[in-house]
Amino acid sequence: QGLLARISDLLLCRWTCRNCCQKCFDCSCCQTNEDEVEILGPFPAQTPAWLISSQNEDKDGDSDNTISELPPTLQDVSPDRRRSSSDTSRSTYSLTRRISSLESRRPSSPLIDIKPIEFGIIGAKKEIVQPTILRKTYTPDDYFRKFEPRLYSLDSNSDDMDSLTDEEILSKYQLGMLHFSTQYDLLHNYLIVRVIEAKDLPPPISYDGSRQDMAHSNPYVKICLLPDQKNSKQTGVKRKTQNPVFEERYTFEIPFLEAQRRTLLLTVVDFDKFSRHCVIGKVSMPLSDVDLVKGGHWWKALVPSSQNEVELGELLLSLNYLPSAGRLNVDIIRAKQLLQTDMSQGSDPFVKIQLVHGLKLTKTKKTSCMRGTIDPFYNESFSFKVPQEELENASLVFTVYGHNVKSSNDFIGRIVIGQYSTGAPESNHWRRMLSAHRTAVEQWHSLRSREECDRVSPASLEVT
Repeated sequence: QGLLARISDLLLCRWTCRNCCQKCFDCSCCQTNEDEVEILGPFPAQTPAWLISSQNEDKDGDSDNTISELPPTLQDVSPDRRRSSSDTSRSTYSLTRRISSLESRRPSSPLIDIKPIEFGIIGAKKEIVQPTILRKTYTPDDYFRKFEPRLYSLDSNSDDMDSLTDEEILSKYQLGMLHFSTQYDLLHNYLIVRVIEAKDLPPPISYDGSRQDMAHSNPYVKICLLPDQKNSKQTGVKRKTQNPVFEERYTFEIPFLEAQRRTLLLTVVDFDKFSRHCVIGKVSMPLSDVDLVKGGHWWKALVPSSQNEVELGELLLSLNYLPSAGRLNVDIIRAKQLLQTDMSQGSDPFVKIQLVHGLKLTKTKKTSCMRGTIDPFYNESFSFKVPQEELENASLVFTVYGHNVKSSNDFIGRIVIGQYSTGAPESNHWRRMLSAHRTAVEQWHSLRSREECDRVSPASLEVT
């Protein structure tokens, strides 16, 4: 309220009246009329160009009106004072009269086309939605006939085993129980599976179901980590017992995170020397449900398996034909998971290769015998003289035997490749060899039974 405050307001505050040195909202000379609205704000010091151009056009006719439109206090002031207070006169003016004067000069003012501002999410894409047309779908008459009812039938595999306890499963199927343990070794990065024992296994039943084949079984256990069922391991065969004690330990080299995604499958199989081995039951346990590092022991009831017979094994072959030399080269690389033929020491497998022209056996060769293994490695090569014009009538018969000193060799499995192939995989391998042109072609083959080969391939009947 003192002199110093007034001087500072005059020098620093732009809202101080230069006439009476008071605040604009306090002085009487700056008060507006009722039809005027006082606008206080940081308006630009210079008048816009479009307004100046419009004023220049009407300068002659509207100069007097412009002066008369100013507030009365500004009309009485001298020209020098009016020039010094031009900033204040531009900041405070009457909207009502200015707007009315601009409305009269609108045709001469430039038109500004401003597009409306659209707000939206960055990255959002507009999707054009077309109206859907309801059409009647055509269903052929034989559409539902293509369904296979066996795929939708309720069997033992589709039962919810999680809702049944081990006692309920045992009383329902009566296949016995299996004792095993698991633990993961973080130091060496492998999974340890220990097969301990089984109890109350059912006695073997003959195929016609009329009578028991023998009083006791010859059980063994196959271990694998699903879905990799090929790389499995198996225990030794226990002779004539329904309560076998295995006490065997196996390791699977697999990372810990990968082991948690696998399912442990234990299959109890009954060994039969004169026919295919029969599956007694199985136990499956997801490894994600157990603490692998801590480990543990479990007694699990066996459930029926959809696979009643054990696979005979697989054989890896390589074929190569040289047209210029007329030579058919065969490489026996390896076999895996062969059917065990000896209860005491596994198997002693070897492979016999026989060349058949049409329906005539012309040449026979065989590999060396691998002692005490069901996963033999051979890496042996054989060459047959086959002219190019006779190649289309040639067939190769591969038979895997288990060596037996006391009696004849035990048949394990067979396949035929060539003119009389035993299946689509064998025919595909032969076609790939013919189109490869001097390049070796490798392929795995699943072994078949003698009866199956004799039924589909005439070349199998010509060999022993």
